[in-house]
Amino acid sequence: MLTSTAPVLLGTGTRRLPYLCRAAAYPVNEVRAIPLGSQDAASPRLALRWLRERTQHITDQLDAPHAQPGLHWLTDEAEHERALAYMTSGTGYQLTLHDESTRYVLLVYPAGVTS
Repeated sequence: MLTSTAPVLLGTGTRRLPYLCRAAAYPVNEVRAIPLGSQDAASPRLALRWLRERTQHITDQLDAPHAQPGLHWLTDEAEHERALAYMTSGTGYQLTLHDESTRYVLLVYPAGVTS
């Protein structure tokens, strides 16, 4: 059986980083993902803040029709509360955006969760 331990901040003893935040682009005709950023967050609210910032960065670079779902998500407070509820309960949250040639996946999940 495989087990894992939660990451710790260097120099701070055993302080846990409970949420891992990742963003990647998956081009249609490519084998590998392109990392778009990552961060460890100490709380669900900080993870949601990261998710909002990365979503804004991605939608800023998409054409208007493809940016629309991301822009809607950015203003959807009910969905933000739902994301917080998922994260607080220890469940991951994923947001996927796309254009004609690329899928953008933003993911927040608890540290120590293995696939």
